[in-house]
Amino acid sequence: MNHRDADRLLRAVSSFGFSEKHGKLEEAETEDGAHVYLQDGDVVYFGDGDSVYPTLRCPCINSFPTVVVDMGAIPFICKGADVMAPGIKEMTPGFDAGALVVVRDINHRKALALGKALKSSSEIEASKKGKVIQNLHYVGDKVWGLTSD
Repeated sequence: MNHRDADRLLRAVSSFGFSEKHGKLEEAETEDGAHVYLQDGDVVYFGDGDSVYPTLRCPCINSFPTVVVDMGAIPFICKGADVMAPGIKEMTPGFDAGALVVVRDINHRKALALGKALKSSSEIEASKKGKVIQNLHYVGDKVWGLTSD
């Protein structure tokens, strides 16, 4: 990783609360070309070439707005489906379109996915229909399956 890429990465992850005092950040590339970033050996960030996102294992995940979905939506989300408004039962108010949000199940509040809001929370509340969260990373996907072993 060149100096410019390293600076860009540090700026991106610092917005998620990363600090170098929390451990060394290393880059790896998967067999299919995905970029992942490890902190003290744990895969905590991933990138698509232009953007960097936290994984569901990142300690920062609890700082993002939350969307809570009903039990019927879970199998679809955990296979990569985007979140549809009718499946949402609760959400953190005040997030904008484009915000990163954590998708959680209604019973245990476990993080199931990280997504990007396609509409603001007020727009989701008002419309109650259509696709509203783009699924970026979910339990069981390739990034989730990566370990430092």
